[in-house]
Amino acid sequence: MVDLSTKYMGMNLKSPIIAASSGLTNSLQDLKEIEKYGAGAVVIKSLFEEEINNELLKSLANMNKPVTLYPEIYNFFSYDDAEDSVSSYLFLIEKAKNVLQIPVIASINCVSVNDWTGFSKRIEEAGADGIELNLFLLPSDFHRTTEETEKVYFEVINAVKKEVKIPIALKTSFYFTNLGQMLLKLSETGISALVLFNRFWSPDFDIDNFKILSSHVLSTPGELALSLRWIAIMSNRVKCDLAASTGIHDGRAVIKQLLAGANAVQVASAIYRNGFPRIQKMLDEVAEWMESKKFKSINEFRGMLSQTKSDDPAAFERIQFMKHFSGK
Repeated sequence: MVDLSTKYMGMNLKSPIIAASSGLTNSLQDLKEIEKYGAGAVVIKSLFEEEINNELLKSLANMNKPVTLYPEIYNFFSYDDAEDSVSSYLFLIEKAKNVLQIPVIASINCVSVNDWTGFSKRIEEAGADGIELNLFLLPSDFHRTTEETEKVYFEVINAVKKEVKIPIALKTSFYFTNLGQMLLKLSETGISALVLFNRFWSPDFDIDNFKILSSHVLSTPGELALSLRWIAIMSNRVKCDLAASTGIHDGRAVIKQLLAGANAVQVASAIYRNGFPRIQKMLDEVAEWMESKKFKSINEFRGMLSQTKSDDPAAFERIQFMKHFSGK
């Protein structure tokens, strides 16, 4: 028997697959199914910063809307339901911790450092094993400098660190001028993990009815390459753990990310498409591959193909198609 356990955010996981924050991690019944089929940990569906701020301010009648970088967010949720959603979130963490044996990680979707950061203490008190900050600022504000945008990430991390003792992960994007340097600096803030990368809402156009629609809600296997490249580049360089996200749909993709240097992988779309048993199938594929290669544990091959250990480190730097499209 091979050992599929791994260590992530200081926690011992029975497997490297983590159920990512999504609608699949929003009920106790689904969380039980996720654990049943072998996931090493779960990230509870994200609570939005705006929901927390609204709950803290208590009554709309006696307040202005909380300040946010994206005021249009208030068109997408009900104020009347916000307080209930916050209470329900804490209750779900408590129930999950009473039932599950695997780590339960809370998730906060945030874009600024505001009063909401104090709420992270309540998440810790509810029993969460860790907090994942899903933080992303689209670089579309023409009045905000690069320095001002990047500063927000460090402010949020520092504010949350002051509130909790449980480990913190940062799920972030690839939208940085100098991505490698930024990831390195973020890893030096004392966070326990970086998750590469968060998935965004993407617009599409209905050209018949002139409306904006959602598109590409679920990832595809073809989206693996971006996180694979950067996990491999940052492995053995960052001062924290790494988790890979997006495009991980089968056991081979899990193996690739582990070879690149990931401590764990986050999966959602593959479960949406194939159901909870997909988790076990992916783990079986990893185990079969390990047995065929005579590996007894993940640690024996993790990071074997990272840039710092690769026989061809320059391959990770190439971004142009050199030979594939150069001829006929």
